[in-house]
Amino acid sequence: MPDLTRSLTLSSMKSFSQLKCSLIMSIACAIPLITLSNTVQAADPNKIIHAAFPAADDGFDMVRTANYYSAIIASSIQEPLLSYDYLERPAKLVPATAAAMPEVSDGGKTYVFHLQKGIYFGADPAFKGKKRELTAQDYAYTFKRFLDPKNHSPAASFLSGKIVGMDEVVAKASKTGKFDYDAPVAGLEMPDRYTLKITLKAADYNFLYVIAYSGFGAVAREVVEMYGAQIAQHPVGTGPYMLQKYMPRSKIVLVANPDFRNMTWDFKSTGTAWDNQLVRDMQGKKLPQVGRIEVDIIEEEQSRWLAFQSKQLDIAGLPPSLTPTAMSHGVLKPEFTKQGIQLFSSTEPEVTYTILNQRDPIIGGNSLEKIALRRAIIMSYNTQDDLNILQMGQAVKAQMIIPDGVTGHDPSYRSSVRYDIGLANQLLDYFGYKRGADGYRTLPNGKPLLLKITTEADSKSQIRSEIWKHGLDDIGIRVEFPVSSFADNLKAATECKLMMWDGAWIADYPEGENFMQLLYGPNAKQGNHGCYSSPVFDALYVKAKALPAGAERNQLYVQMNRQVEADGAWLLGMSRVSNSLIRPWVKGYKRHPILASMWLYLDVEKH
Repeated sequence: MPDLTRSLTLSSMKSFSQLKCSLIMSIACAIPLITLSNTVQAADPNKIIHAAFPAADDGFDMVRTANYYSAIIASSIQEPLLSYDYLERPAKLVPATAAAMPEVSDGGKTYVFHLQKGIYFGADPAFKGKKRELTAQDYAYTFKRFLDPKNHSPAASFLSGKIVGMDEVVAKASKTGKFDYDAPVAGLEMPDRYTLKITLKAADYNFLYVIAYSGFGAVAREVVEMYGAQIAQHPVGTGPYMLQKYMPRSKIVLVANPDFRNMTWDFKSTGTAWDNQLVRDMQGKKLPQVGRIEVDIIEEEQSRWLAFQSKQLDIAGLPPSLTPTAMSHGVLKPEFTKQGIQLFSSTEPEVTYTILNQRDPIIGGNSLEKIALRRAIIMSYNTQDDLNILQMGQAVKAQMIIPDGVTGHDPSYRSSVRYDIGLANQLLDYFGYKRGADGYRTLPNGKPLLLKITTEADSKSQIRSEIWKHGLDDIGIRVEFPVSSFADNLKAATECKLMMWDGAWIADYPEGENFMQLLYGPNAKQGNHGCYSSPVFDALYVKAKALPAGAERNQLYVQMNRQVEADGAWLLGMSRVSNSLIRPWVKGYKRHPILASMWLYLDVEKH
């Protein structure tokens, strides 16, 4: 799952503006997305948080994207049944729109959720001027959309094959081309308006984490049907914020939802000085306090840093390249603390990686010479250079796919693949990748060997490309670096069209399956961007899913890691350290390891 405004228009002008934008998609146009409301907002519209994203979103229909920046916005608007306690660590599940944690029975196969009554969607023309209450049916519809074959959802694997009776509906939709959203599903029952009973085909020990996935925020069917192909630009939900303005790849503006239910900041400190201060600043405040969120897309690190220094941003991630400018020995320098700026540091529950497409005609396949090629490519990349030059030491080298802080991580695990130019050359020589007169190798059949590592246009990507080029030159492999936007690259990767591409995955929930599912064969086009397919890995994955958390499942995760290394499926990178800089007027900030959006829990002192 990771950077000016125009005034609102009257609802009578909305449809024209939407049509105009759909006709000239090549032009970045700001779409007015909500109409004026006479409801008095609890949040103060004069309290504004200015933030930035380092990469563009991919729209806000989480059925169709796994973009982290999309998730931050979408989860501010749409709410799942369950969420996480804001302060508790390790992350602890709590009810969101559910009235309480669900009733679990039948050995972990049946879950009964009771919704809170009186939760309403934000105002939207799709509701024809009426207040629209959240019901159990909305969650059933939301889950079905993820499984509708035509949506090709990258998150479908979270639910695929799990709900009793759903496979039959999905299979019929695959044959007919139309998903029957009204067809009864035995595993999705709604005994009454506010009760959802989910029955699984087998026990799933991570199911409550799945339900809390930010992408499973409830959507209303009439909204999806009204906006159709434009739904990604028109998210509507029950959450604390509404999308007011959207300038694709430029600016996003959220405003507080005047119909958001009564919610109070009421969390217990974990005993740290940071938490204790948060409790003093925030305890008892009605949420949300902040009336407006303005997000700019600022891809260049230097530009984001200048925006923060000039007080255009209230919260900003400290770019690794600028760590020496702002920090010394792990703490902020005096020139920043004198301004009241605070630093919150945490290692992300994430891994970075480079995919090597197993279906690619050059590097793909399961023959020994193709596996040797991929392993040699992986061994040519000097991750330590990345850590030193790009991350400035603000990252931890990943040894296994499951990062620290996520169940299934083994701190004693060490990868069997390392940076080793000599061994990489030996592998290539042995399997017939001969060097030509120019020093570059050909395929064993004599045809050209050219790698294409797709990247983005920012300076960080350029430096990473230089590290790649240096290592690949050392082993005699020619390389090109096609450049496109992050959003376009993500779309192409989802369709398994990229030979190689750098990616990252931050935990959707704190359990190892969330990372291992990225390499499960049936998840091609659902997060498995390298189309990795291994019968051994897949069998271990299925076996692990059937086990509760514990030593037996963790050992299977270790075996799965070894299989990925043996097959040369990924170059495993690092877990980055997030250094958040917070202006003194922002109160309540604590970076959460799972929650994508934290704006609900913040306040701004006017200044």
